[in-house]
Amino acid sequence: METVTVKKLRPGAMLPSFGSEEAAGADLYACLEEAVEIKPGQTVFIPTGLAMALPRGYVGLIYARSGMACKQDLAPANKVGVIDSDYRGEFLIALHNHGGETRTVHHGDRVAQLVVTPILRPRYVEGESLDETLRGAGGFGSTGK
Repeated sequence: METVTVKKLRPGAMLPSFGSEEAAGADLYACLEEAVEIKPGQTVFIPTGLAMALPRGYVGLIYARSGMACKQDLAPANKVGVIDSDYRGEFLIALHNHGGETRTVHHGDRVAQLVVTPILRPRYVEGESLDETLRGAGGFGSTGK
C-alpha cells in the first residue's frame, strides 16, 4: 500500500503529513473556524476536515502526539482511536484535557497522529483447553517489575 485517498470536506483542511523521514505516524491537523477551549476534565471533538478511504485489510489508529500529551495534557479520550477501512466519514479527534488548566486548540494545530497498519481477522473457535505456557494465567504484573 503506497497511497490513501483523502477527501477534503471543507476549505482549510490539511492533508496528513509526516514530521520526519522515518516517522511512523502522520500528523492530523485541526480544521476549525475559530479556536476551541478545552477545560480541565473536558473532552471536545476536534474536526480534521478530512475523510479517507483506508484500503481493505488495513486500519487507521489515532494516537496522541507526545508533545501535546506531555506538555499540554491533551490526548485522545479513547487512548487509541480505531478507524475501520469501511468508514468514510470525517476523522474527528476526541481530545481530552487531563490537566488542571484550560487549553486552546487553533486551526492548523497538530492534534493527533495517524498510523495505518495491516490487520489480522482471525476466526475464533471455541476449545476445551489451551496449550500450556510457563506464564499460564498470570496477569497484571505477574512477570515482575
